[in-house]
Amino acid sequence: MPTDYINLIEPTPILRTKKCKIISFLLKIFLQFTTVATSLIAWYLYDYFIALLTLVLTFIIMGIIRSKMRNSVIPPSQREFQYNDEGIADWFSARELCFETMENKN
Repeated sequence: MPTDYINLIEPTPILRTKKCKIISFLLKIFLQFTTVATSLIAWYLYDYFIALLTLVLTFIIMGIIRSKMRNSVIPPSQREFQYNDEGIADWFSARELCFETMENKN
């Protein structure tokens, strides 16, 4: 059976070193909780109306950051699939920040 027409899916990279796992975890936390944290800080410092506006603004900004990170590291044939924050953080850590995981894979 020829596999010329089948697009093979590259699996999400496995991070092997502790440093890479910590970086990926911190990126995941950043992507997940920045929106809520900035809104709570704005609510504490200013007002609930400003907090609501901050929530909407940071939701848009984090969406842009998330999509830029996702599109810069995930292969073009796989960009149509859905990835959660952990998957995006793993791809970004493996491709951009932790080069030893790519060397160990070969």
